[in-house]
Amino acid sequence: MSKMTNSAKLVSRFESALRCPHCENPMKVAGLKSLVCPNNHTFDFTKQGYVNLLPRPSAGNYKKELFEARHKIVVETGLYASMHKTVGKAIKEYADAANPCLVADLGCGEGSHLYKILDECDNPEVTGVGLDISKEGIIMASKRYDRSIWFVGDLAKSPFADQSFPIVLNILAPSNYKEFKRMLVRDGLAIKVVPGPDYLRELREALYDDDEKRAYTNEDTVSLFKTHFHMQHLFHLNDTKKLNQAERQQLVQMTPLAWSRDQARIDAYLDRDVSEITIDLHILVGKYTE
Repeated sequence: MSKMTNSAKLVSRFESALRCPHCENPMKVAGLKSLVCPNNHTFDFTKQGYVNLLPRPSAGNYKKELFEARHKIVVETGLYASMHKTVGKAIKEYADAANPCLVADLGCGEGSHLYKILDECDNPEVTGVGLDISKEGIIMASKRYDRSIWFVGDLAKSPFADQSFPIVLNILAPSNYKEFKRMLVRDGLAIKVVPGPDYLRELREALYDDDEKRAYTNEDTVSLFKTHFHMQHLFHLNDTKKLNQAERQQLVQMTPLAWSRDQARIDAYLDRDVSEITIDLHILVGKYTE
């Protein structure tokens, strides 16, 4: 059975969670080939299994090379293993009482974080739904990970229905709390992962002279989250890992921190003897109770 058919069958189980990004009407799977709304807005499943639900094309800085580097860092180095385990446990505890359970990863990139989290969750009744505005990221995700549903889409023009998800994830990505709350069921969970003060500290210190760039605080981000959700847990994870030069190159490729830096600074970081990198994360788990 083709990836397109498998994906269409999986989506058909949860089509009530979808709405047309043009007119906001419900969508149905038609002929295991397309998603169609009553106004005949039609979105085809691709051979890789994903569906492009963008109302119009979008261009961005997130290229194939960035996603390839991120995949290698996330899957092969174990840098984010503690985060995956912690988030997976939180989902598992909630999902055990809410089967079947849909988890939306909003800003999922190439899908590696969602894949690792679902692996930690280890519950066949939990289905992941990844949304990202980058077509390159979603192509990679759909090629690698069959257990989840993958959409190219804009969170500001969300293809998801009201109160359709028990859990939404937002991992090191911009938020849209209005949409999160619209999508969540009552007492649903919002799980947001944000950088801590020491996140990628060694890289920031190597690339920036400006103290404001070297330092980071997430106090405003945490405070804003608390205004929208009833905080259930706040986990603080801090790990230091050693990376070889190839892995440091992948780290540089995947992070926006290096986008505006001159090559000389990047080369100096890659050639330095110190190989440690700090992964400092705060995991915010909040309940939507309104």
